[in-house]
Amino acid sequence: MLISIVAPCYNEEDVLARFHLQVQKAAEELLPLGHDMEFVYVDDGSRDRTLAVLEDLAGLDPRVRYVSFSRNFGKEAALLAGLRHASGDSVIVMDADLQHPPALIKRMVELREQGHDQVIAQRTRTGDRFTRTLTARLYYRLVNRLVDVELIDGVGDFRLLSRRVVDAVLGLTEYNRFSKGLFAWVGFPSTTFEYDNAVREAGRSSWNLRGLLNYGLDGLLSFNNRPLRAALWLGLGLLLCAGLYTAWIVGAALVNGVQTPGYVTIITAVTALAGVQMVMLGVIGEYTGRIYYEVKGRPHFLVKATNVERTKDLIP
Repeated sequence: MLISIVAPCYNEEDVLARFHLQVQKAAEELLPLGHDMEFVYVDDGSRDRTLAVLEDLAGLDPRVRYVSFSRNFGKEAALLAGLRHASGDSVIVMDADLQHPPALIKRMVELREQGHDQVIAQRTRTGDRFTRTLTARLYYRLVNRLVDVELIDGVGDFRLLSRRVVDAVLGLTEYNRFSKGLFAWVGFPSTTFEYDNAVREAGRSSWNLRGLLNYGLDGLLSFNNRPLRAALWLGLGLLLCAGLYTAWIVGAALVNGVQTPGYVTIITAVTALAGVQMVMLGVIGEYTGRIYYEVKGRPHFLVKATNVERTKDLIP
């Protein structure tokens, strides 16, 4: 059985060689069990020598296949490119910064042989800051009340996928991709195991607070329309409150006569309603913007260099 390792890379020149040595070691352990391996690296528009390192690795190891983007298109695009160019019977998606331990590859393959189409690695939050752990738990608790799939805290892209799962994910052609949700949406028999959180060995993470917030918002909006439904119910609730308030004002005028309305009450009501309207417009705008990107039908990525013969999404 051929196993493909798909590893997105962004400014990973300091750690790529070590990562490749470790996945090579994992490949040697699986060879006596009848498993061969290929390595699919996706350079997501790195600004350092990541592409040069990949070219060197490809020259030393014929199992290395690499794709380099014309610019930084984001990790979701890199994952898609890696899955498209992986030809293995099973595909293992993992980061190249060694936070996903290559030593777990053998265990994942063993669990795959038990009949699981997805073998999912769930990292513990040992060593994480308390605030980050608390924020993550609150986020997953909120999201799982809203989205149509179940997202598990500590479960990311590090997983083994059978060929039919890969084909199912590739069949989902949406532009705004949230792979964690897509993997959960396609289903198929799955199993999960825990591993201890590993420290990044070199370089700096490209994720910042803004990126994490946008990623969380993508997860919230990609798999449900409940914010739009909430806007409808909130509008109906405000309409009911306005009707009751109007009835109370009319009743008070009939009993006590017309009185001068309160300035503070008017300003508060106008400001509150204007804020609600802006929030609802923002929600509608988010969904409309996603439709806009889907309709344009632009490719998810463009390739500037590769050692793969046929490259999808490459515009001549």
